Amino acid sequence: MTHSSIVGGSSAKRVIACPGSVALCATMPPKPSSTFADKGTLLHDVIVRALLGEKDFVGTTFAGETFSPDMMVNKIEPALALLDLVDPLGDMEYVTEAQVTFGSYIPGAFGTADLLGRRGNTAIVLDWKFGDGVVVEAEENEQLMFYAAAAMRTSGTKWVFENATEIECVIIQPPFVKRWTTTAKRIRTFELSLKRAVAASAQPDARLTLGDHCRWCAAKPVCPQLTGAVERAVKTQLLALDPQALGDALKTALVLEGWIEDLRSLSQRMLEGAIPVPGWKLVAKRASRKWVDESKAVLDMAALNIDLKKVELLSPAQAEKLLKAKLPEGLTVSVSSGNTLAAEDDPRPEAMLLGKQLSAALSKLGAY
Repeated sequence: MTHSSIVGGSSAKRVIACPGSVALCATMPPKPSSTFADKGTLLHDVIVRALLGEKDFVGTTFAGETFSPDMMVNKIEPALALLDLVDPLGDMEYVTEAQVTFGSYIPGAFGTADLLGRRGNTAIVLDWKFGDGVVVEAEENEQLMFYAAAAMRTSGTKWVFENATEIECVIIQPPFVKRWTTTAKRIRTFELSLKRAVAASAQPDARLTLGDHCRWCAAKPVCPQLTGAVERAVKTQLLALDPQALGDALKTALVLEGWIEDLRSLSQRMLEGAIPVPGWKLVAKRASRKWVDESKAVLDMAALNIDLKKVELLSPAQAEKLLKAKLPEGLTVSVSSGNTLAAEDDPRPEAMLLGKQLSAALSKLGAY
C-alpha cells in the first residue's frame, strides 16, 4: 500500500496542526515496520476478504505475522458484529479499500479508505482499528474527514455522497464502535483547512507546533520544537512549579518520551547502516549465560544433586545459586542479545557489524 508523501488520512491531523512537519519528515529515512503495524495490515486484509464472502483465513500470513483462531474470535468476528450496528438491515451498498484522491485541488494528496458505503440518504465513511491501545474517537476525526473529502472528488466513489443528507463517520475498534454524524458542509470546511495547510507546508518558514499529533511523526528526532522543549525541560526547576504548571510539564514529558525513543532508534539504525553518529557507537548488550547442551547439563547437574527440571529448565545463574559454587567448566557460554547505544568513552569494545566487516574486507581486496 502506497502513502502520500505530502498528506494522507493518517497524517492529516498532523499536517493541519503542524505544516512544517511535512518538510522535516521528507528528510527522514524510511521507518521500519513494526509487529503491531504488520498485524494490523494482516487483519485489514482478512476482514476485506471476509466481507467478500471468504471463510477460511487461518494460516494467512503477512510480513511474518500469521492469522490465528484467536484473531478470528477476538478481532474479526467482533468487528463484523459491530458493522451490523451500522448496517442493521444489511442493505448498505459499499466498497472496500477504495483509492481516493483530491486531484488538482490538493496535488499529491491521496489515501485508501477502508470502507465507503451508502445507506438510504446517509453516506458512510468507516475505518477499522485493531489496536488495543487508546480508543480512537470518530467525532471530528481528521482521518475520516480526509477520506470523505477525497472520496467526494474521486470519480469512482462520488456516488456514495451524491444527494446524501448526512455523512456518518465510523470507527470500529473491537469491542467499541464510535459514530459521528456530520454534513457535507463540515467536510468542505475541513478540506479548505487541509488545502491551506498543505500550501503553508511548502513555505520555508512553515509553522512547527507541538501537540498530540507529534506522537506518530517520523521527524521527532530532528524537530526544533522538540529539541527546544528538551532544553527548557532540563532547565525547569520542577519544585518551583505550581500544580497547573506541573500538569503542563507532564504533557510535554509525554511528547519528549516519544522524541527520545525515536531519537535513539534513528541513531541505532544509522550506526547499523554504517553511517557514523559522532560521539556514539554500538556495543554488545550484556551477555547472559546459556546451556551449551541442555541434556548434558541436566545429567551433569543431577550428579551434583541439582535438578534442573523441577519446574522448567533453570538458567545457569539459577543453577549456580542452588549449587552455591561456580558451575563446572564447559557447561555455559555467554551470548549477547544484540547491540545497544553507548558513548564513545564507554569501556566496552565496539560491536563489529557483519556489513561493516564485509565492506572493510572488500575495500582491502580492491587495494590489490
